[in-house]
Amino acid sequence: MPSQTPIFLLKTRSSPHDGYDDFLNAQGYNPSFIPVLEHRFNSKNLAQVRDQFTSGAFELNDANANANTQKYSEAQSKKYGGMIFTSQRAVEGFAEMIEQDGLPLPSTPLVLYTVGPATARTLTTLRDKHIPSAKIYGADAGTGEKLAHLMLEHYNDLHPSTPESLSSNKAKPGLLFLVGEQRRDIIPKTLMSDSLPAQERIPVHEIVVYETGEMESFEKDFESAVSFAQKDKQIEPWVVVFSPSGCEAMLRVLGLGPFKSDGNEDRGVFVATIGPTTRDYLRNTFGFEADVCAEKPSPEGVVEGIRRFMELRKSA
Repeated sequence: MPSQTPIFLLKTRSSPHDGYDDFLNAQGYNPSFIPVLEHRFNSKNLAQVRDQFTSGAFELNDANANANTQKYSEAQSKKYGGMIFTSQRAVEGFAEMIEQDGLPLPSTPLVLYTVGPATARTLTTLRDKHIPSAKIYGADAGTGEKLAHLMLEHYNDLHPSTPESLSSNKAKPGLLFLVGEQRRDIIPKTLMSDSLPAQERIPVHEIVVYETGEMESFEKDFESAVSFAQKDKQIEPWVVVFSPSGCEAMLRVLGLGPFKSDGNEDRGVFVATIGPTTRDYLRNTFGFEADVCAEKPSPEGVVEGIRRFMELRKSA
């Protein structure tokens, strides 16, 4: 029986389940996780998130929401109409806070926006267990920019504003965005852009719920995993990179990019990126071109890219 192709996923395994682990195993690969980043939840800020629920920030001042359309009249007012999650770590931090301290459920529908299928799966697990009335949108958005444009249309339909309402106490409720210490600002910039008509802008309040740093042991752990896999000369491992973090250490271990030895053309290990941001970082910072850039940031997108690359390589 031929050995399964090892795929090193440079990420922390998601809980309670990881879509990459499930899908890659089902497709006959041998996935393993090598965490690059260390995540520490900010308990003080997570307590602030809970305080928003206990203080009624997600509640309408009058309870005449149309349950069928989920639209709200201008006469109603609340601080937040929904939440944004673009990171599985943010979802996990929110879930940990709920598990430890509980969460008073809002009496009106709660909208949860997310980007990407992996974060959506984690958020769905949380929703089903703790906030069953919440609605999830954006799982297929793929990028923060696309999600922001989806929100402009969807959220403004839920909470329509007029120029007159902006000068009264009927302001549009905002969105609570749970983020990490390091994040892009494309979503708040897009939703609150001065180029938008005032009545279409959506207030966004960011709360940092986790902090991130590169693990000291990453390079050593990665080197050990690659060395072990390369003992089987008949298989060619893959590395899947999810963010710019750890890219330099990865290239150093593999002897690629600026760390390539003269005359060493034997790659032995192939590199795939989860999307164009990391691909461009490798290209622009290290002059290294990844073998595959997934067209979709998902397990299916990664496998499709790897299979296409290997088929072209065999036919060359």
